[in-house]
Amino acid sequence: MKQVVKIGGSLFPNYAIDLAKKLENTNSLIVLGGGEFANLIRKYDSEINFSQETNHWTAIDCMDIIAKLVNDKVESTKLAYSIDDAIAISNEGFTPIFVVSKFLREDDPFECSWDVTSDSIAAYISHRLNANLLIVTNVNGIYTQEPKESGSTFISKIDAKTMLNFPESSIDVMLPTLLLKFGTNCYVVNGKYPERVLSLIDDNINDYNFDYTQIIGD
Repeated sequence: MKQVVKIGGSLFPNYAIDLAKKLENTNSLIVLGGGEFANLIRKYDSEINFSQETNHWTAIDCMDIIAKLVNDKVESTKLAYSIDDAIAISNEGFTPIFVVSKFLREDDPFECSWDVTSDSIAAYISHRLNANLLIVTNVNGIYTQEPKESGSTFISKIDAKTMLNFPESSIDVMLPTLLLKFGTNCYVVNGKYPERVLSLIDDNINDYNFDYTQIIGD
């Protein structure tokens, strides 16, 4: 597969479903974030203090839930439970949506921590596939601080090393470390505008007249 497209849970349901439809015939694998389901677990954890292992795996279960819900609404996708599944589904002409829990139960390189979310999981999957990585979220990319805060400045390109101690929240804490470890780059782009995502993955489209961030890890 050419790229792994991680669609943030913040885009569920409508934007996520619409983008999944538009990724037909793009040689993409989709990874869904856990969205509000995972946010609720994080909220309850802050109140009750569950174990790190339980937080980790229930948040991954939330990714599976959203993957199945999006797949239910998109005729051009099929659920994949392994990398071999994903390759076979892609070869059939469908877009695989990765249900990641089974795969990670068998091959989980991560410590149980809130520092690891669907961004890092997607980065690991893209590394295993030797594929490009797009992190698709509900903002244009990386900012110097929260986008709505006064004085916030957009960043179009940033080194992953710079992001190791960067106060930014549109990607997870572990992602820059993984990009450096794997020696790869990724793009962060706003999924509310599917044409922007398609511009970054379609070699026949050369319209980059929009904001997106490239994170350099190589």
